[in-house]
Amino acid sequence: MTAHTVEYIRYRVPEQQSAEFLAAHRRAATRLAAAPQCVDYELARAEDDFEHYILRVTWTSTRDHVEGFRSSDLFPAYAAEVRPYAEQVEESRHYKPTAVRGTGAATPTLYAWAGGAEAFSRLTDVFYAKVVEDDLLAPLFADLPAEHARHVGLWLAEVFGGPAAYSETQGGHSHMVARHAGLGITEPQRRRWVELVQDAADEAGLPTDAEFRSAFLAYVEWGTRLAVRFSAPGATPPAPQPVPKWTWGAAPPYPG
Repeated sequence: MTAHTVEYIRYRVPEQQSAEFLAAHRRAATRLAAAPQCVDYELARAEDDFEHYILRVTWTSTRDHVEGFRSSDLFPAYAAEVRPYAEQVEESRHYKPTAVRGTGAATPTLYAWAGGAEAFSRLTDVFYAKVVEDDLLAPLFADLPAEHARHVGLWLAEVFGGPAAYSETQGGHSHMVARHAGLGITEPQRRRWVELVQDAADEAGLPTDAEFRSAFLAYVEWGTRLAVRFSAPGATPPAPQPVPKWTWGAAPPYPG
């Protein structure tokens, strides 16, 4: 997946013009919101000097912005709103994100929110006790190694922001995918897997708040769909990839 382009426009607007400046950008924002090339946008104002503003617009690409949005029917109305402030622009550039990114301690990881290693250990213990008794899934796990549940617990813990124990002892994403090669997992089996892991999450006492459960289920859906794909006969395994890191409301940039 290609990284998006982030455009930053820095303004210095006299305070007496601030009300009309903000009103103009509120009107202009309706065109950004309607543009298929625009991912998101935000206008921020300096706390210590009210004359300074930064408009951040995330575009699908620089080319989509320059050749797409600027040649679209939306652009003339957008430009008409922001053009009066062109002389107040101190910088206007496109930036590409780097690999230096993350969240701070103010945002707990899904791993910490769930309850840490013990929570994921309980989850996999409950889940695999269900799996071996399920008519639809039991055939997939007929020769389940004794350590399988523990390994999956390590995997899930790392995916959701915990220690890199799975990577250190087993391998990365490609290793997990390889465990499904040739299984021929069916869509009914995938859906049953999703259903049982949600039941197991309830029984294991994982948090039930909507934010956690939506992120948890998003990973389960993403991961099980990849498992179906790579378990199909003749499927080409992916290139080496690290264990995905799942966060609140975000998916890693792996091709589906």
